[in-house]
Amino acid sequence: MNLYRSLFSSALLATTLIASAFAQQVTLDSGKIEGSTDGSVTSFKGIPFAAPPVGELRWRAPQPVKHWSGVRPAKAYAADCMQNPFPGDAAPLGTPPAEDCLYANVWRPADAAPGAKLPIMVWIYGGGFVNGGSSPAVYSGDKFAAKGVVLVSFNYRLGRFGFFGFPELTKENADGVLGNYGFMDQVAALQWVKRNAEAFGGDPANVTIFGESAGGFSVHTLLTTPMAEGLFNRAIIESGGGRTNLGGQRYLSIQVPNGPPSAETAGIAFADKMGIHGTGKEALAALRKLSADQVCNKLNMASMGDPTYSGPMIDGRLVVADPQSVYLSGAGAAVPIMVGANSLDIGFVFGDTKEALFAPFGTLKQQAIAAYDPQGTADTRMVRTELSMDRLMVEPARFIAAVYASRNLPSYEYRFSYVAESMRSEWPGAPHATEIPFVFDTVAARYGDKLTPADEKIAHQTLDYWVAFAKTGDPSTGNAIAWPRYSPGEDQIMDFTKDGPVAEQDPWKARLDVTAAYVSSSAPQSPAAHLPGSAKK
Repeated sequence: MNLYRSLFSSALLATTLIASAFAQQVTLDSGKIEGSTDGSVTSFKGIPFAAPPVGELRWRAPQPVKHWSGVRPAKAYAADCMQNPFPGDAAPLGTPPAEDCLYANVWRPADAAPGAKLPIMVWIYGGGFVNGGSSPAVYSGDKFAAKGVVLVSFNYRLGRFGFFGFPELTKENADGVLGNYGFMDQVAALQWVKRNAEAFGGDPANVTIFGESAGGFSVHTLLTTPMAEGLFNRAIIESGGGRTNLGGQRYLSIQVPNGPPSAETAGIAFADKMGIHGTGKEALAALRKLSADQVCNKLNMASMGDPTYSGPMIDGRLVVADPQSVYLSGAGAAVPIMVGANSLDIGFVFGDTKEALFAPFGTLKQQAIAAYDPQGTADTRMVRTELSMDRLMVEPARFIAAVYASRNLPSYEYRFSYVAESMRSEWPGAPHATEIPFVFDTVAARYGDKLTPADEKIAHQTLDYWVAFAKTGDPSTGNAIAWPRYSPGEDQIMDFTKDGPVAEQDPWKARLDVTAAYVSSSAPQSPAAHLPGSAKK
Protein backbone atom coordinates (compact mmCIF):
# COMPACT_ATOMS: atom_id res chain seq x y z
CA MET A 1 0.00 0.00 0.00
CA ASN A 2 2.84 2.39 0.86
CA LEU A 3 4.52 1.55 -2.45
CA TYR A 4 1.25 2.21 -4.27
CA ARG A 5 0.85 5.55 -2.53
CA SER A 6 4.43 6.46 -3.32
CA LEU A 7 4.00 5.62 -6.98
CA PHE A 8 0.69 7.50 -7.09
CA SER A 9 2.25 10.56 -5.46
CA SER A 10 5.18 10.47 -7.89
CA ALA A 11 2.82 10.21 -10.84
CA LEU A 12 0.70 13.08 -9.51
CA LEU A 13 3.79 15.22 -9.01
CA ALA A 14 5.02 14.44 -12.52
CA THR A 15 1.60 15.31 -13.96
CA THR A 16 1.57 18.59 -12.01
CA LEU A 17 5.05 19.50 -13.22
CA ILE A 18 4.13 18.70 -16.83
CA ALA A 19 0.96 20.79 -16.54
CA SER A 20 2.95 23.64 -14.99
CA ALA A 21 5.53 23.51 -17.76
CA PHE A 22 2.74 23.49 -20.35
CA ALA A 23 1.12 26.52 -18.71
CA GLN A 24 4.42 28.37 -19.12
CA GLN A 25 4.51 27.65 -22.86
CA VAL A 26 2.78 29.90 -25.34
CA THR A 27 2.50 29.52 -29.10
CA LEU A 28 2.94 32.81 -30.96
CA ASP A 29 2.67 33.60 -34.65
CA SER A 30 6.46 33.26 -34.84
CA GLY A 31 6.98 30.14 -32.72
CA LYS A 32 6.65 28.68 -29.26
CA ILE A 33 8.13 30.28 -26.11
CA GLU A 34 8.49 29.19 -22.52
CA GLY A 35 8.41 31.60 -19.60
CA SER A 36 8.67 31.17 -15.86
CA THR A 37 6.21 31.25 -12.98
CA ASP A 38 6.68 32.96 -9.64
CA GLY A 39 3.72 32.50 -7.35
CA SER A 40 0.55 33.63 -9.07
CA VAL A 41 2.29 35.30 -12.05
CA THR A 42 3.87 33.88 -15.19
CA SER A 43 6.27 36.08 -17.12
CA PHE A 44 7.77 35.86 -20.61
CA LYS A 45 10.79 38.03 -21.32
CA GLY A 46 12.98 38.79 -24.30
CA ILE A 47 10.41 37.89 -26.96
CA PRO A 48 11.35 39.20 -30.43
CA PHE A 49 8.53 41.22 -31.99
CA ALA A 50 10.57 42.34 -35.01
CA ALA A 51 13.79 41.34 -36.74
CA PRO A 52 17.06 42.75 -35.35
CA PRO A 53 17.43 46.26 -36.87
CA VAL A 54 21.12 45.82 -37.66
CA GLY A 55 23.30 45.95 -40.78
CA GLU A 56 21.15 46.73 -43.80
CA LEU A 57 18.09 46.94 -41.52
CA ARG A 58 19.54 49.94 -39.66
CA TRP A 59 17.23 52.90 -40.42
CA ARG A 60 14.50 50.77 -41.92
CA ALA A 61 10.98 50.09 -40.74
CA PRO A 62 10.79 47.06 -38.40
CA GLN A 63 10.75 43.79 -40.35
CA PRO A 64 8.93 40.54 -39.47
CA VAL A 65 10.52 38.05 -37.09
CA LYS A 66 11.78 34.84 -38.66
CA HIS A 67 9.82 31.83 -37.45
CA TRP A 68 11.76 29.53 -35.12
CA SER A 69 11.34 25.83 -34.43
CA GLY A 70 11.27 24.19 -31.04
CA VAL A 71 10.64 26.10 -27.81
CA ARG A 72 12.45 29.41 -27.34
CA PRO A 73 13.37 30.30 -23.72
CA ALA A 74 11.72 33.54 -22.58
CA LYS A 75 12.96 33.84 -19.03
CA ALA A 76 15.35 36.81 -19.12
CA TYR A 77 15.27 40.36 -20.48
CA ALA A 78 16.97 40.87 -23.82
CA ALA A 79 19.19 43.89 -24.47
CA ASP A 80 17.68 47.34 -24.15
CA CYS A 81 18.15 49.56 -27.19
CA MET A 82 21.54 51.13 -27.91
CA GLN A 83 22.23 54.27 -25.87
CA ASN A 84 24.68 55.99 -23.58
CA PRO A 85 23.12 55.33 -20.13
CA PHE A 86 22.32 58.46 -18.15
CA PRO A 87 24.11 58.64 -14.77
CA GLY A 88 21.77 58.81 -11.81
CA ASP A 89 18.76 57.50 -13.75
CA ALA A 90 16.00 56.55 -11.28
CA ALA A 91 15.20 53.57 -13.54
CA PRO A 92 18.63 52.13 -14.36
CA LEU A 93 18.81 49.57 -17.14
CA GLY A 94 18.87 45.92 -16.14
CA THR A 95 20.68 44.79 -19.29
CA PRO A 96 23.55 46.17 -21.39
CA PRO A 97 22.22 48.15 -24.38
CA ALA A 98 22.71 46.88 -27.93
CA GLU A 99 21.46 47.61 -31.43
CA ASP A 100 19.68 44.23 -31.57
CA CYS A 101 16.92 45.22 -29.17
CA LEU A 102 13.39 44.83 -30.53
CA TYR A 103 12.04 42.56 -27.82
CA ALA A 104 8.90 42.49 -25.69
CA ASN A 105 8.04 41.18 -22.22
CA VAL A 106 4.71 39.88 -20.93
CA TRP A 107 3.34 39.23 -17.44
CA ARG A 108 0.03 37.43 -16.95
CA PRO A 109 -1.85 35.62 -14.18
CA ALA A 110 -0.38 32.12 -13.92
CA ASP A 111 -3.83 30.56 -14.27
CA ALA A 112 -4.78 32.58 -17.37
CA ALA A 113 -5.94 30.37 -20.20
CA PRO A 114 -5.77 31.13 -23.93
CA GLY A 115 -8.81 33.19 -24.83
CA ALA A 116 -9.43 34.33 -21.23
CA LYS A 117 -10.08 37.88 -22.50
CA LEU A 118 -8.10 39.68 -19.79
CA PRO A 119 -7.46 43.41 -20.20
CA ILE A 120 -4.06 44.27 -21.68
CA MET A 121 -1.85 47.19 -20.69
CA VAL A 122 1.13 48.17 -22.85
CA TRP A 123 3.87 50.23 -21.19
CA ILE A 124 6.02 52.72 -23.11
CA TYR A 125 9.09 53.95 -21.22
CA GLY A 126 10.49 57.48 -21.14
CA GLY A 127 14.00 58.83 -21.41
CA GLY A 128 13.83 61.77 -23.79
CA PHE A 129 13.90 59.42 -26.82
CA VAL A 130 17.63 58.93 -26.16
CA ASN A 131 17.57 56.81 -22.98
CA GLY A 132 15.36 54.19 -21.36
CA GLY A 133 14.41 50.56 -21.76
CA SER A 134 12.00 47.87 -20.62
CA SER A 135 14.36 46.07 -18.22
CA PRO A 136 14.46 48.40 -15.15
CA ALA A 137 13.15 46.71 -12.02
CA VAL A 138 10.59 49.47 -11.38
CA TYR A 139 8.87 48.53 -14.68
CA SER A 140 8.16 44.94 -13.66
CA GLY A 141 4.60 44.01 -14.53
CA ASP A 142 4.04 41.34 -11.88
CA LYS A 143 1.73 43.46 -9.69
CA PHE A 144 -0.48 44.29 -12.67
CA ALA A 145 -0.68 40.59 -13.56
CA ALA A 146 -1.60 39.72 -9.97
CA LYS A 147 -4.58 42.07 -10.43
CA GLY A 148 -5.83 40.22 -13.51
CA VAL A 149 -4.09 42.26 -16.24
CA VAL A 150 -1.80 41.11 -19.05
CA LEU A 151 1.05 43.64 -18.88
CA VAL A 152 3.26 44.10 -21.94
CA SER A 153 6.45 46.16 -22.20
CA PHE A 154 8.80 46.48 -25.16
CA ASN A 155 11.85 48.30 -26.47
CA TYR A 156 11.90 50.90 -29.23
CA ARG A 157 14.91 52.41 -30.98
CA LEU A 158 16.43 55.54 -29.46
CA GLY A 159 18.65 58.45 -30.43
CA ARG A 160 20.02 58.36 -33.98
CA PHE A 161 18.97 54.72 -34.31
CA GLY A 162 15.34 55.69 -33.69
CA PHE A 163 15.13 59.14 -35.28
CA PHE A 164 17.32 59.91 -38.25
CA GLY A 165 16.97 61.70 -41.55
CA PHE A 166 19.32 61.58 -44.53
CA PRO A 167 18.73 62.42 -48.22
CA GLU A 168 19.50 58.92 -49.48
CA LEU A 169 17.17 57.40 -46.86
CA THR A 170 14.41 59.65 -48.20
CA LYS A 171 15.05 58.33 -51.72
CA GLU A 172 15.37 54.74 -50.51
CA ASN A 173 11.99 54.85 -48.75
CA ALA A 174 10.15 57.21 -51.07
CA ASP A 175 6.92 55.19 -50.81
CA GLY A 176 7.20 54.33 -47.11
CA VAL A 177 7.37 56.02 -43.74
CA LEU A 178 10.55 57.90 -42.99
CA GLY A 179 12.76 58.91 -40.12
CA ASN A 180 10.72 58.01 -37.03
CA TYR A 181 11.97 54.45 -36.60
CA GLY A 182 11.32 54.50 -32.85
CA PHE A 183 7.65 55.30 -33.43
CA MET A 184 7.52 52.62 -36.14
CA ASP A 185 8.76 50.14 -33.53
CA GLN A 186 5.95 51.20 -31.19
CA VAL A 187 3.34 50.61 -33.89
CA ALA A 188 4.93 47.25 -34.72
CA ALA A 189 4.84 46.25 -31.04
CA LEU A 190 1.12 47.10 -30.81
CA GLN A 191 0.46 45.10 -33.97
CA TRP A 192 2.32 42.18 -32.37
CA VAL A 193 0.16 42.52 -29.26
CA LYS A 194 -3.01 42.41 -31.35
CA ARG A 195 -1.85 39.29 -33.20
CA ASN A 196 -0.72 37.42 -30.10
CA ALA A 197 -2.95 38.75 -27.33
CA GLU A 198 -5.19 35.70 -27.09
CA ALA A 199 -2.23 33.34 -26.73
CA PHE A 200 -1.45 35.05 -23.41
CA GLY A 201 -5.09 35.10 -22.29
CA GLY A 202 -5.50 38.75 -23.24
CA ASP A 203 -8.34 40.54 -24.98
CA PRO A 204 -7.19 42.17 -28.25
CA ALA A 205 -10.28 44.40 -28.06
CA ASN A 206 -9.26 45.82 -24.66
CA VAL A 207 -5.77 47.30 -24.92
CA THR A 208 -4.65 50.28 -22.85
CA ILE A 209 -1.44 52.05 -23.79
CA PHE A 210 0.37 54.06 -21.12
CA GLY A 211 3.69 55.83 -20.92
CA GLU A 212 5.63 58.47 -19.03
CA SER A 213 7.65 61.47 -20.25
CA ALA A 214 8.88 60.52 -23.76
CA GLY A 215 6.65 57.47 -23.32
CA GLY A 216 3.72 59.79 -22.57
CA PHE A 217 4.59 61.87 -25.60
CA SER A 218 4.67 58.62 -27.56
CA VAL A 219 1.09 58.01 -26.41
CA HIS A 220 0.21 61.40 -27.93
CA THR A 221 1.82 60.28 -31.19
CA LEU A 222 -0.12 57.01 -31.17
CA LEU A 223 -3.35 58.87 -30.40
CA THR A 224 -2.82 61.17 -33.38
CA THR A 225 -1.33 58.93 -36.08
CA PRO A 226 -3.52 57.07 -38.57
CA MET A 227 -1.01 54.20 -38.48
CA ALA A 228 -2.08 53.18 -34.94
CA GLU A 229 -5.80 53.24 -35.66
CA GLY A 230 -7.57 50.28 -34.06
CA LEU A 231 -4.50 49.09 -32.14
CA PHE A 232 -5.64 50.25 -28.68
CA ASN A 233 -8.81 51.16 -26.82
CA ARG A 234 -7.70 53.39 -23.93
CA ALA A 235 -4.75 55.63 -23.18
CA ILE A 236 -2.91 56.98 -20.13
CA ILE A 237 -0.44 59.87 -20.43
CA GLU A 238 1.93 60.46 -17.51
CA SER A 239 3.87 63.74 -17.71
CA GLY A 240 3.81 63.62 -21.49
CA GLY A 241 3.37 67.28 -22.40
CA GLY A 242 1.26 67.76 -25.51
CA ARG A 243 1.50 71.46 -26.22
CA THR A 244 3.57 72.65 -29.17
CA ASN A 245 4.22 76.31 -28.38
CA LEU A 246 4.49 75.99 -24.61
CA GLY A 247 8.03 74.73 -24.23
CA GLY A 248 7.13 71.30 -25.53
CA GLN A 249 8.36 69.13 -28.39
CA ARG A 250 8.97 71.01 -31.62
CA TYR A 251 9.18 68.71 -34.58
CA LEU A 252 11.58 69.23 -37.42
CA SER A 253 10.46 68.23 -40.89
CA ILE A 254 12.20 65.43 -42.73
CA GLN A 255 13.32 67.77 -45.49
CA VAL A 256 13.22 71.53 -45.96
CA PRO A 257 15.11 72.37 -49.18
CA ASN A 258 17.11 75.57 -48.77
CA GLY A 259 15.18 76.23 -45.56
CA PRO A 260 15.59 76.00 -41.79
CA PRO A 261 17.19 73.02 -40.04
CA SER A 262 15.54 69.68 -40.77
CA ALA A 263 16.09 66.03 -39.89
CA GLU A 264 18.09 65.67 -43.10
CA THR A 265 20.39 68.58 -42.28
CA ALA A 266 20.99 67.08 -38.83
CA GLY A 267 21.80 63.75 -40.48
CA ILE A 268 24.20 65.37 -42.93
CA ALA A 269 25.89 67.20 -40.05
CA PHE A 270 26.35 63.90 -38.22
CA ALA A 271 27.83 62.23 -41.30
CA ASP A 272 30.27 65.13 -41.72
CA LYS A 273 31.23 64.80 -38.06
CA MET A 274 32.05 61.14 -38.67
CA GLY A 275 34.14 61.97 -41.75
CA ILE A 276 31.49 60.77 -44.20
CA HIS A 277 30.85 63.27 -46.99
CA GLY A 278 28.17 63.39 -49.64
CA THR A 279 24.50 62.46 -49.42
CA GLY A 280 24.18 59.53 -51.83
CA LYS A 281 24.28 55.75 -51.65
CA GLU A 282 27.95 55.51 -50.76
CA ALA A 283 27.53 57.90 -47.84
CA LEU A 284 24.52 55.96 -46.52
CA ALA A 285 26.39 52.68 -46.87
CA ALA A 286 29.27 54.15 -44.87
CA LEU A 287 26.84 55.33 -42.18
CA ARG A 288 25.39 51.83 -41.93
CA LYS A 289 28.88 50.41 -41.46
CA LEU A 290 29.57 52.62 -38.43
CA SER A 291 29.64 50.74 -35.14
CA ALA A 292 26.74 51.14 -32.75
CA ASP A 293 28.99 53.12 -30.40
CA GLN A 294 29.92 55.48 -33.24
CA VAL A 295 26.27 56.11 -34.15
CA CYS A 296 25.39 56.64 -30.48
CA ASN A 297 28.34 59.04 -30.16
CA LYS A 298 27.73 59.47 -26.40
CA LEU A 299 24.27 60.95 -26.97
CA ASN A 300 22.03 60.93 -23.89
CA MET A 301 19.70 63.20 -21.94
CA ALA A 302 22.60 65.42 -20.95
CA SER A 303 23.57 66.06 -24.59
CA MET A 304 20.31 65.66 -26.51
CA GLY A 305 20.51 69.25 -27.77
CA ASP A 306 23.27 68.13 -30.14
CA PRO A 307 22.55 69.69 -33.58
CA THR A 308 23.52 66.38 -35.22
CA TYR A 309 20.43 64.74 -33.67
CA SER A 310 16.93 65.61 -34.84
CA GLY A 311 14.65 63.72 -32.47
CA PRO A 312 11.08 62.95 -33.63
CA MET A 313 10.07 64.62 -36.87
CA ILE A 314 7.08 65.27 -39.10
CA ASP A 315 7.28 62.60 -41.79
CA GLY A 316 3.82 63.06 -43.33
CA ARG A 317 2.73 59.46 -42.86
CA LEU A 318 3.22 58.39 -39.24
CA VAL A 319 3.62 61.87 -37.73
CA VAL A 320 1.37 64.07 -39.83
CA ALA A 321 1.47 67.08 -37.49
CA ASP A 322 2.25 67.96 -33.90
CA PRO A 323 -0.32 66.41 -31.50
CA GLN A 324 -1.74 69.75 -30.37
CA SER A 325 -2.72 70.66 -33.93
CA VAL A 326 -4.37 67.27 -34.42
CA TYR A 327 -6.33 67.57 -31.18
CA LEU A 328 -7.50 71.09 -31.96
CA SER A 329 -8.71 69.95 -35.36
CA GLY A 330 -11.11 67.57 -33.60
CA ALA A 331 -9.15 64.49 -34.64
CA GLY A 332 -7.22 61.93 -32.62
CA ALA A 333 -8.27 58.48 -31.45
CA ALA A 334 -11.73 58.55 -29.86
CA VAL A 335 -10.86 56.59 -26.71
CA PRO A 336 -11.12 57.18 -22.95
CA ILE A 337 -8.01 58.85 -21.51
CA MET A 338 -6.28 59.48 -18.20
CA VAL A 339 -3.72 62.26 -18.16
CA GLY A 340 -1.71 64.09 -15.54
CA ALA A 341 1.60 65.32 -14.18
CA ASN A 342 3.54 65.48 -10.94
CA SER A 343 3.59 68.24 -8.34
CA LEU A 344 7.29 69.00 -8.92
CA ASP A 345 7.53 68.10 -12.60
CA ILE A 346 10.08 69.29 -15.15
CA GLY A 347 10.17 72.20 -17.57
CA PHE A 348 12.47 74.70 -19.21
CA VAL A 349 11.80 78.32 -18.31
CA PHE A 350 14.84 80.54 -17.76
CA GLY A 351 15.38 83.74 -15.83
CA ASP A 352 17.32 84.80 -12.76
CA THR A 353 14.84 87.40 -11.55
CA LYS A 354 11.08 87.56 -11.19
CA GLU A 355 11.01 90.42 -13.68
CA ALA A 356 12.69 88.21 -16.29
CA LEU A 357 10.34 85.33 -15.50
CA PHE A 358 7.11 87.34 -15.76
CA ALA A 359 8.09 89.66 -18.64
CA PRO A 360 7.21 87.15 -21.42
CA PHE A 361 3.55 87.23 -20.28
CA GLY A 362 3.22 90.72 -21.77
CA THR A 363 -0.26 92.09 -21.14
CA LEU A 364 -0.92 89.07 -18.91
CA LYS A 365 1.99 89.93 -16.62
CA GLN A 366 -0.08 91.20 -13.68
CA GLN A 367 -2.40 88.19 -13.92
CA ALA A 368 0.63 85.91 -13.85
CA ILE A 369 2.10 87.67 -10.81
CA ALA A 370 -1.25 87.39 -9.02
CA ALA A 371 -1.33 83.64 -9.75
CA TYR A 372 2.28 82.76 -8.97
CA ASP A 373 3.44 85.38 -6.47
CA PRO A 374 0.42 87.20 -5.02
CA GLN A 375 2.26 88.36 -1.86
CA GLY A 376 5.50 89.17 -3.67
CA THR A 377 7.39 86.89 -1.28
CA ALA A 378 7.74 83.73 -3.32
CA ASP A 379 11.23 82.29 -3.81
CA THR A 380 12.46 83.09 -7.32
CA ARG A 381 13.69 79.54 -7.87
CA MET A 382 10.30 78.10 -6.93
CA VAL A 383 8.50 80.56 -9.23
CA ARG A 384 10.78 79.43 -12.06
CA THR A 385 10.09 75.77 -11.22
CA GLU A 386 6.32 76.32 -11.16
CA LEU A 387 6.32 78.27 -14.42
CA SER A 388 8.48 75.59 -16.03
CA MET A 389 6.44 72.57 -15.03
CA ASP A 390 3.12 74.30 -15.71
CA ARG A 391 4.16 75.14 -19.26
CA LEU A 392 5.72 71.80 -20.17
CA MET A 393 3.64 69.26 -18.25
CA VAL A 394 0.84 70.46 -15.98
CA GLU A 395 -1.19 72.82 -18.18
CA PRO A 396 -0.79 70.55 -21.23
CA ALA A 397 -2.30 67.70 -19.18
CA ARG A 398 -5.34 69.84 -18.41
CA PHE A 399 -5.51 70.95 -22.04
CA ILE A 400 -5.65 67.33 -23.25
CA ALA A 401 -8.24 66.42 -20.61
CA ALA A 402 -10.38 69.37 -21.70
CA VAL A 403 -10.06 68.59 -25.42
CA TYR A 404 -11.22 65.02 -24.87
CA ALA A 405 -14.01 66.09 -22.52
CA SER A 406 -15.18 68.57 -25.17
CA ARG A 407 -15.61 65.59 -27.52
CA ASN A 408 -17.78 63.90 -24.85
CA LEU A 409 -15.16 61.21 -24.36
CA PRO A 410 -14.34 59.86 -20.87
CA SER A 411 -11.47 61.99 -19.62
CA TYR A 412 -9.76 61.86 -16.23
CA GLU A 413 -7.03 64.18 -14.95
CA TYR A 414 -4.66 63.50 -12.06
CA ARG A 415 -1.83 65.13 -10.18
CA PHE A 416 0.70 62.98 -8.38
CA SER A 417 1.83 64.83 -5.25
CA TYR A 418 2.89 61.96 -3.02
CA VAL A 419 6.53 61.98 -1.93
CA ALA A 420 8.08 58.87 -0.40
CA GLU A 421 8.54 59.46 3.33
CA SER A 422 12.30 58.99 3.10
CA MET A 423 12.58 61.82 0.56
CA ARG A 424 10.39 64.49 2.13
CA SER A 425 13.31 66.42 3.57
CA GLU A 426 14.80 66.68 0.06
CA TRP A 427 11.80 67.01 -2.26
CA PRO A 428 9.15 69.71 -1.71
CA GLY A 429 6.96 67.88 -4.24
CA ALA A 430 6.89 64.78 -6.41
CA PRO A 431 9.63 65.12 -9.06
CA HIS A 432 9.31 64.00 -12.65
CA ALA A 433 8.91 60.20 -13.03
CA THR A 434 8.61 59.49 -9.30
CA GLU A 435 5.02 58.30 -9.75
CA ILE A 436 6.19 55.29 -11.78
CA PRO A 437 7.11 52.92 -8.92
CA PHE A 438 3.78 53.76 -7.30
CA VAL A 439 1.85 53.07 -10.52
CA PHE A 440 3.63 49.71 -10.89
CA ASP A 441 3.66 49.08 -7.12
CA THR A 442 7.39 48.46 -7.38
CA VAL A 443 8.27 50.89 -4.60
CA ALA A 444 10.33 48.20 -2.83
CA ALA A 445 12.68 48.12 -5.83
CA ARG A 446 12.97 51.91 -5.75
CA TYR A 447 13.24 52.67 -2.03
CA GLY A 448 14.52 49.41 -0.51
CA ASP A 449 14.86 49.41 3.26
CA LYS A 450 13.65 53.03 3.39
CA LEU A 451 10.19 51.98 2.25
CA THR A 452 7.40 52.70 4.75
CA PRO A 453 3.85 51.35 5.20
CA ALA A 454 2.50 54.70 4.01
CA ASP A 455 4.52 54.41 0.78
CA GLU A 456 3.20 50.89 0.24
CA LYS A 457 -0.39 51.97 0.85
CA ILE A 458 -0.36 54.75 -1.75
CA ALA A 459 1.32 52.37 -4.23
CA HIS A 460 -1.49 49.85 -3.76
CA GLN A 461 -4.08 52.60 -4.24
CA THR A 462 -2.40 54.07 -7.33
CA LEU A 463 -2.08 50.67 -8.99
CA ASP A 464 -5.76 49.96 -8.29
CA TYR A 465 -6.88 53.12 -10.14
CA TRP A 466 -4.72 52.33 -13.18
CA VAL A 467 -6.00 48.74 -13.26
CA ALA A 468 -9.62 49.85 -12.90
CA PHE A 469 -9.25 52.19 -15.86
CA ALA A 470 -7.75 49.41 -17.97
CA LYS A 471 -10.54 47.01 -17.06
CA THR A 472 -13.54 49.32 -17.45
CA GLY A 473 -12.49 52.73 -18.79
CA ASP A 474 -13.45 54.26 -15.42
CA PRO A 475 -10.71 54.49 -12.74
CA SER A 476 -13.33 54.75 -9.97
CA THR A 477 -14.50 51.17 -10.48
CA GLY A 478 -14.05 49.24 -7.23
CA ASN A 479 -12.22 52.10 -5.51
CA ALA A 480 -13.52 53.77 -2.35
CA ILE A 481 -12.84 57.33 -3.52
CA ALA A 482 -14.56 58.20 -6.80
CA TRP A 483 -12.47 59.85 -9.51
CA PRO A 484 -14.75 62.35 -11.30
CA ARG A 485 -14.71 62.68 -15.06
CA TYR A 486 -13.00 65.84 -16.15
CA SER A 487 -15.25 68.77 -17.00
CA PRO A 488 -13.78 72.16 -18.08
CA GLY A 489 -16.37 73.95 -15.99
CA GLU A 490 -15.60 72.03 -12.80
CA ASP A 491 -11.87 71.49 -13.43
CA GLN A 492 -11.67 68.55 -11.02
CA ILE A 493 -8.64 66.31 -10.63
CA MET A 494 -7.63 63.32 -8.56
CA ASP A 495 -4.64 64.34 -6.47
CA PHE A 496 -2.51 61.55 -5.00
CA THR A 497 -1.42 63.24 -1.78
CA LYS A 498 0.42 62.21 1.39
CA ASP A 499 -3.01 61.60 2.89
CA GLY A 500 -4.16 59.45 -0.01
CA PRO A 501 -6.20 60.13 -3.17
CA VAL A 502 -8.26 63.33 -3.00
CA ALA A 503 -10.82 64.39 -5.63
CA GLU A 504 -10.97 68.18 -5.73
CA GLN A 505 -11.16 71.24 -7.94
CA ASP A 506 -7.63 71.96 -9.13
CA PRO A 507 -6.01 74.29 -6.58
CA TRP A 508 -3.65 75.47 -9.32
CA LYS A 509 -6.49 76.66 -11.54
CA ALA A 510 -5.43 80.33 -11.53
CA ARG A 511 -1.87 79.39 -12.51
CA LEU A 512 -3.01 77.15 -15.32
CA ASP A 513 -5.59 79.66 -16.57
CA VAL A 514 -2.98 82.37 -17.09
CA THR A 515 -0.57 79.86 -18.63
CA ALA A 516 -3.27 78.76 -21.08
CA ALA A 517 -4.15 82.38 -21.83
CA TYR A 518 -0.49 83.01 -22.57
CA VAL A 519 -0.66 80.26 -25.21
CA SER A 520 -3.57 81.98 -26.91
CA SER A 521 -1.92 85.38 -26.82
CA SER A 522 1.42 84.12 -28.14
CA ALA A 523 0.00 81.84 -30.84
CA PRO A 524 -3.75 82.41 -31.40
CA GLN A 525 -5.65 79.16 -31.86
CA SER A 526 -9.34 79.80 -32.34
CA PRO A 527 -10.37 76.13 -32.00
CA ALA A 528 -9.30 76.33 -28.33
CA ALA A 529 -11.72 79.11 -27.45
CA HIS A 530 -13.99 76.75 -25.51
CA LEU A 531 -11.19 75.33 -23.37
CA PRO A 532 -10.43 76.48 -19.79
CA GLY A 533 -8.22 79.52 -19.54
CA SER A 534 -8.09 80.04 -23.30
CA ALA A 535 -9.55 83.56 -23.15
CA LYS A 536 -7.93 86.51 -21.46
CA LYS A 537 -9.41 87.33 -18.11
